[in-house]
Amino acid sequence: MLSHTLEHGVLVITVDQDPGIDGRAALSTHITGLVDAHRPAPVVIVIGDQAASNAAVSAVLRAHQWCARLGILMCVVAHSAPLRRLLENGAGTSGPRLVVHARVDTAIATAFTAAA
Repeated sequence: MLSHTLEHGVLVITVDQDPGIDGRAALSTHITGLVDAHRPAPVVIVIGDQAASNAAVSAVLRAHQWCARLGILMCVVAHSAPLRRLLENGAGTSGPRLVVHARVDTAIATAFTAAA
């Protein structure tokens, strides 16, 4: 369902499958567990094309709330413009703004620079 790496001190989590509505909570738990294990590293979550769904968006938005509570920078990468808009609109206005990118390299560079 997901994989992760550390790139330039940035935790990069890739969601490559749609978790479905029943897997949404499990995905959120996996992501927050990784965030906890690697904090205070900034986080980039990549939503792969096969994972682009409302369930994945919901899990990522929950992870964003978790990162905000911990004071950890989080960015999201989605290739689909409609998915990026859905993420931006769903993030709400309380706490730090969710930054959504179209490219992984840009998101990692942004997160690395912001955390430095």
